[in-house]
Parts: sequence; C-alpha cells; structure tokens
Amino acid sequence: MHNLAIFASGSGTNAERIVRYFQDDHRVSIRLIASNRPDAYVLQRAEKLNIPSFIFTREEFYRTDKVLQKMKDEKISWIILAGFLWKVPDNLVQAYSGRMINIHPALLPAYGGKGMYGEYVHKAVLAAGERESGITIHYVNAHYDEGECLFQARCPVYSGDTVETLAARIHTLEYTHFPVVIEGLLSGEES
Repeated sequence: MHNLAIFASGSGTNAERIVRYFQDDHRVSIRLIASNRPDAYVLQRAEKLNIPSFIFTREEFYRTDKVLQKMKDEKISWIILAGFLWKVPDNLVQAYSGRMINIHPALLPAYGGKGMYGEYVHKAVLAAGERESGITIHYVNAHYDEGECLFQARCPVYSGDTVETLAARIHTLEYTHFPVVIEGLLSGEES
C-alpha cells in the first residue's frame, strides 16, 4: 500500500484530481492533505472528499519535527506537492529523498525559483515572448525547483495569450499528466 500526503497552499484543484484519480485504486491511499494556510480552499475540498487535513504553522514547519512526525505517524510513503509554496525544510527533504515530488507550471529550469509560482510564472513567460510553456514534474531537493526532472509536457504560447488563457492551458496539462506520473512512480516501486 502506498500512503500519500498531498501538500497544498491554495485552491487544491490538482489535489482533488489526484484524490479522484486514485479513489478506486486499492494500492494507493491518500492519507491526508496538508496545508500551511488555514484558509486554503484545498481544506474544504479535503472535507468534501473525506480526506483528513493537517494544518501547520511556519514555526512548526521550520523549527520543529511536528510535520515530519505526522508523516511518520500516518505511515506516509510519498509526499506530493501540488501548489505548495513554501520551501521544504531539510528534515523532510532528507526523510523523503526520492519520494517527494512537485509540479511546476513552467519548463524548468526556466521560470523557477523563489517567488515563481502561479500567475507570476505565466506573466514572466508572456513578458519574455516565449513561444512555448508547459509543466515540469520533479523530485524535491533542498533548493526551489532544482530537483531531478521526471517529466515535462509542453504547450504553445499564442501571441494573444493572457495570463488567464495560458494558465488554463497549463492547468489542462497538470490535470492530465500529474496523476499519471505519480501512478508510474508508484508502479515502479512495486516491480
């Protein structure tokens, strides 16, 4: 059994897609949805999906082992970052090395790093006049968006694009590929 924890800071559309993708898979259990924001909409999604939620403060995340201990208590085998905006502390990175992944709304290494998330990424892509963008799914290491790349998917950037139209195209890539990439990683562990 693969026990997953999903970390999210926002609305949780990717988290919900992952939960629904695995809801009938007896090999995978989404044990909890964790957030650093008590007002994040992802927590309402968790409640509707009957997934326990776990909220933590900056102090608890960076200065204690509370979050790591919760992962151990829940027997979490993989941590999935789905719109989680804080840099992951060393204790979690070390404990989940090779078992923690993130999705980024651009083709890394471009448009990554601290402060590069959501609309900030799309604004930067449009301002640079890029002809394509996409998503990157990667392992998490001690640096923002620098872990080993697992998967990328691309989409065109059109001359008339706005942040919203590009974001919609990126979301489609995320919803299509993120659960499938997770499933592939979990299946690889079983063989």
